[in-house]
This record gives sequence, structure tokens and C-alpha cells, in this order.
Amino acid sequence: MTLRNTYPRQVMGIINCTPDSFYTGVGRMPSEEELREEMQRAIDEGADQLDLGGYSTRPQAPEVSEGEEWRRLKLGLQVAVELCRELEHPPMLSVDTFRYEVAKSAIEQFGVGMINDVTGGQYDERMYDLVAKTGVQYVLMHMRGTPQTMTSLTDYDDVVEEVGAWLEERVVRAESYGVRREQLLLDPGFGFAKNLEQEYRLVHELARVAAFGLPLLVGISRKSMLTRPLGIEKRDALPATTALHWELLRQGASVLRVHDVAAARQVVDLYNLYEKTALTR
Repeated sequence: MTLRNTYPRQVMGIINCTPDSFYTGVGRMPSEEELREEMQRAIDEGADQLDLGGYSTRPQAPEVSEGEEWRRLKLGLQVAVELCRELEHPPMLSVDTFRYEVAKSAIEQFGVGMINDVTGGQYDERMYDLVAKTGVQYVLMHMRGTPQTMTSLTDYDDVVEEVGAWLEERVVRAESYGVRREQLLLDPGFGFAKNLEQEYRLVHELARVAAFGLPLLVGISRKSMLTRPLGIEKRDALPATTALHWELLRQGASVLRVHDVAAARQVVDLYNLYEKTALTR
């Protein structure tokens, strides 16, 4: 089933302002120059958004204080704003946080246009009020528990139905705070409180979630759902990521959140051409 989606297909580049990214795992904070180079590369390769995170949400990631999260993000946002100031068509800046005060500071001090909340507002429902009042876009993701506990919370009767129902409930809750539907994107939360079989069930039936009519953001880039069944390392998972990106677009996904912007840009552009050709037959 191929869905026609009115939301433009886009690529979100991941910018980790942390010392413990699940992908790079460098063990130290990236320098200002490294952040600038990473962002410039993502922009040059065609990123529509840059998603900056100061708190790793990989499974078993250590807790990070709100102050430390903001300290990390502030440096990244300063670099991003400087870069974008010079561009005629800059990417939208997004902040990957579930903390109200961090999101509020990012919006007020740096003009961030999107908040990417892995808890979907569960951690702090004041996030809905902030989104409603500022008019920013809001990514509402499905998740159970915390990064420290989520791997044990995978008891579903029907993962697609339950994820969809949870997202729908959260949309209604956000709307009760005044958030408009056009501000919302939904994320089924690949890698968050799902086992391997459940994640592929979500891929196979993602169109059921897309049927809600809200744009879907998906993040599967180099994740263990690709590396574990193939017995490969994260550094070798770009072909697998690219293959699954095509299917996710076919199932109705709108935004690909990725480490490798150039490859994802090619998939999106090629899929748009493929769909255009199919529709004009």
C-alpha cells in the first residue's frame, strides 16, 4: 500500500552534543569546531532540519542533569545559529529534549522551531502549553519508561494498535492545551520499548499509523534493529538503513531522522521521482 502524503518528505540530520552518542561513542564532548563541521556537512548534504540533542536516549544511557543538558545544547545552538545566519534557506533547528525548561530556553534564546520529545509529553505536560503558546512544531514520540528501563517494557498484545492508540490519546491531550494539529508530527519510537519482532511489525504496518493523517517522523538510522539480525557493527549499517528508509517512505513516513544526510536525501529525492512517475501513468 503506497500512501500519498501532503506533508513534504524531509531529512532531519542528527547533531549529537553529547559525549556518549550510541553511534559515535567517542567518549568526550565534541568541540565547537567538530560541531560546526558536522552541521555544515549536514547542511551541504541537504538537511531540512538539524536536530540537536544534549541527552543521549540510547538504552541504558546514564542520567544527565538539566543544567548539564542545557550547557551542552547551548554550545551547539550557538554554532547552529551562526551557520544558519549566513544561509538564504537555512534548515529548521530542532532540539531533542523532554524537559520543559530546556525547550523553553532553546525557543526563547535561539529561535528553535521544533521540539523533539521522546516522551511525547509524558515527562512534563507543560511542554504542550509551551508548544501551544510559541507555535513551534512538536514531535510526539511513543515511549514506555525511561532510557534506563525501556528495554524491559515490551509487553504488547498488538504493538501497532497499541502504539497508534497511545499516539492518538496524546494528540488529543496536546490539543486540550491548545496545540494545533498542524504543529504535530508523530514518531512510533523505533528502538524505544519494542523488541526486534515488534519493530519489524511496526515497519510492516506503519501505514496504519500514517492513516491518522499527521506526518510521521521515523528514526531507524544504524539502530540495533538493523545491526543485530545482520550481525554487523553500526559503522557498517548504512546500506541496511537506506533499504529500510525506502519501505518506511512507502508506508507513509514523512521525515527521516538520520546520521547520514546525503544517503537519506538521495532516498527521499528518488522516492519523490518514483511516486511522481507512478502518479502520471
